[in-house]
Amino acid sequence: MFLTITTTGTPERPATDLGYLLHKHPDKAQAFSTSYGTAHVLYPEAEAGRCTAALLLEVDAVALVRRGKGKGRGGAPDAALAQYVNDRPYAASSLLAVALSSVFSSAMKGVCNARPELPAQARPLRVEVPALPARGGPGLVRKLFEPLGWTVTAEPVPLDSDFPAWGDSRYVRLVLESDTLTLAEALRHLYVLLPVLDDAKHYWVAPDEVDKLLRVGEGWLPGHPEQRLITSRYLSRRWALTRQATERLELVRLAETDDSEVEEIDNAVEAETEAEERPTPLAVRRREAIVTALRQSGAARVLDLGCGQGQLVQTLLKDPAFTEIVGVDVSMRALTIASRRLKLDRMGERQASRVQLFQGSLAYTDVRLKGYDAAVLSEVIEHLDLPRLPALEYAVFGSARPRTVLVTTPNVEYNVRWESLPAGHVRHGDHRFEWTRAEFRTWAEAVAERHGYGVAFEPIGPDDPEVGPPTQMAVFTLTTPKEAKAA
Repeated sequence: MFLTITTTGTPERPATDLGYLLHKHPDKAQAFSTSYGTAHVLYPEAEAGRCTAALLLEVDAVALVRRGKGKGRGGAPDAALAQYVNDRPYAASSLLAVALSSVFSSAMKGVCNARPELPAQARPLRVEVPALPARGGPGLVRKLFEPLGWTVTAEPVPLDSDFPAWGDSRYVRLVLESDTLTLAEALRHLYVLLPVLDDAKHYWVAPDEVDKLLRVGEGWLPGHPEQRLITSRYLSRRWALTRQATERLELVRLAETDDSEVEEIDNAVEAETEAEERPTPLAVRRREAIVTALRQSGAARVLDLGCGQGQLVQTLLKDPAFTEIVGVDVSMRALTIASRRLKLDRMGERQASRVQLFQGSLAYTDVRLKGYDAAVLSEVIEHLDLPRLPALEYAVFGSARPRTVLVTTPNVEYNVRWESLPAGHVRHGDHRFEWTRAEFRTWAEAVAERHGYGVAFEPIGPDDPEVGPPTQMAVFTLTTPKEAKAA
């Protein structure tokens, strides 16, 4: 995929100021890693009178297919028209839009620390995209860009120049020219409208895309005559998200018309006069305690056994001390949700190399679990029938044998403190049992003795003097000299 941005200048305002605005030096050719390939930035020409910056996105077709899946909710339907042979590496799309925002992020925000006066200056701009899918033809291209102040040239690309009778393809050669826009405005227009014209995205559109659209579309999208089409296509025609975005854009338009703030228009619910301090949720405290224990153990490669929807994996990814994080769960549905939560399809290559999700049952030994520094069983054991606990015990402590194992489980004694929990009921309908502190300690000490581990116990949450904490955690540490040395 290829895009060029050209500007002209004078000795007083040289065109090479483009290098300051893009934060890329005209004398250098630079390469940047993206989720789906390598983005190259270079300057074919850089003189005071005329300067051109080129963005070349070299797409990794294998990564595109493997990470996008090419079908279903995990990827765009056009991402793998014929697996490795399709138009995605050659025609501008959401892949190029994401590369623009990644490589020119500061320019898109209108930030230039070296020359703070430059981003606000309008300048002559010429943008060229040699191959752009245009579902709607050249007419739609003009409808989208002309209201924003662009002079548009959209030349249809013939399906085959040797056979003109076949007609035109759905691609155009796009040239945009303007003397009234800033570079930041131009980049924001391209970021939104390139995937809109392609009418497809290579990644799953999540609710946070609404915030992104409103942020990038600030100042031009609320009053655009094709706002509804832009919003619908940008959000992959997801009706609920489109409606949410449309309602928020209408509030912005009304506020601008009334010369007031959005908060003054959207005042149906009065703001709280006094912010009440809410207690930290137990799930958050549990993850904090687990992360603290893992750091104290010195673990770098961590297993999250029974990872569920990936909340703990997401927390661990934020800490660079954990160089490899593996989430394992028996439920494919849970793993799919975890993948979306982690945004694996949009994650950079370096970050993606730190995380892996796979399906597995803790009732069976699995060679993939061997060789890790630590394993976490957070709120897992109570979901198993008691007769199946020995199988889990051997799979983790007997076969995988990580140096550290963390096990958390509810403390049934604390249940009397939950006002909404009926007497005699467990906290979750799928819990097969819930142990007292003494029962958990007895089980953990027996497991440690059988497999050569030491074990310590830590409370999680408020430690009630009568009934103890809501969650109890056992920290197992491998103590058998031979095993500890090997680990």
